[in-house]
Amino acid sequence: MTAEEPKPDERPRPNRSRGWFFGISALASGLLSGLASERLSQSLDSGGWVRVAGLSLTIVFFLVWAVYNAPTLLRAYRRWRRGDVVPMAAPELHAAAEEAEQWMIALGSDAGGMAAAEWYSVNEPWLRELLLTEKARDDTADDLARICDALEVWYVRRSEPGALLELSEFLNAVADGCGRRDLAELAAVRAATAYRMMGDSEAASTRLGISDNVATHSRTAAALTTRRQVERALLHLARAEQAPAGNDRVEAVLNARDRLDDARLSRPGPDLAAEVAIFINLAVVHLYQQDAEGALDQLRPAVARATAAGDVSGQAHALELTGVAAWMQRSPHEAKRWWEHAAHLYAEIDEREGRARCLQHLGSAEVAAGHLQPAVELLEQSALLRTSESELLTKYLEAARETAQLPVVPDDTPRHLAVNWLTRSLNRLRGHLTLDR
Repeated sequence: MTAEEPKPDERPRPNRSRGWFFGISALASGLLSGLASERLSQSLDSGGWVRVAGLSLTIVFFLVWAVYNAPTLLRAYRRWRRGDVVPMAAPELHAAAEEAEQWMIALGSDAGGMAAAEWYSVNEPWLRELLLTEKARDDTADDLARICDALEVWYVRRSEPGALLELSEFLNAVADGCGRRDLAELAAVRAATAYRMMGDSEAASTRLGISDNVATHSRTAAALTTRRQVERALLHLARAEQAPAGNDRVEAVLNARDRLDDARLSRPGPDLAAEVAIFINLAVVHLYQQDAEGALDQLRPAVARATAAGDVSGQAHALELTGVAAWMQRSPHEAKRWWEHAAHLYAEIDEREGRARCLQHLGSAEVAAGHLQPAVELLEQSALLRTSESELLTKYLEAARETAQLPVVPDDTPRHLAVNWLTRSLNRLRGHLTLDR
């Protein structure tokens, strides 16, 4: 079966008339130089007033040419004095950025989601090599940043915070080299995501503060503000996980909800994917508060919007959490149906971490029901799909194998279910090629 190719995005492209203008300028300079040479040759072959007139005309042409090209000559002289070499533009880098960006849009969607996952599996080393070999310049910064955007979505999906942190450091170097505060702002919030995934809340909070300090007023300001608010909400949920039951946990969850409300207000324009992400995170907050019905109130519109946007990843995640809410309402059969449906959707787009979570839910439910043989099979499948170890998965697998005392519920908190694909929506919205400088 041939996967459907992702459609090119419809965001504004860079103003190529600027490039055309410089091309026309170069042609005009050549014509002036040729005309001046011709007049000089003619005047030297003439005498008297004709020769004087010819020389005068030649001088005029040279003056016009010098004035016209003075800025270009001055920049070239300064580069020569510094010993700089101005390389040619990299069309292959631009083509790679275009391709990576289009596959990023398809990743997790019903428009070639499986093919996009396969493309990234094969081409991720090539994209990293491009980042390491291409020098950051004003004319390559945007394309390098677009490749970073695409790789970020892949690393978050694969749960690879180390690679994501390296990516943020590279983008920060590009920002420093090209004087791009907008890229420095994004690099800092991307580092915050990586540190949060590593479990280092303090470092994540520090990076968010840095991102705030360098924030710009470009077209992407609202999108990055939204992302920072979501990151802060997830950090509060991480603190809730670590805090003992009581006032500290309650306060952390309430702070997370406040940050998500702020994110909803700062969300730039109509964006279904961003709406889905915020709805799902609010559902996670309700699950922390043991409010299953409140979570379902957020998950129903999340499913509807994800379906409308063709966002299979978002739809699957919302259905996965719907299963958690059903389990909390003591409806295990309904919960299992939702998890099976979500696992099927994750498989359609080759989102292995999501599928592994659903298999873990299903396996732990079988453990709780005392069905140990199917539980072991499901949990072992989950372990094979995981890219990192899960203490909870190990706990249930050991319980199933050793027939020890069984847990009461399959997952005691929804802490591992917080949404991460918001980055895809924000990166698509950012549109590096149209950033204000």
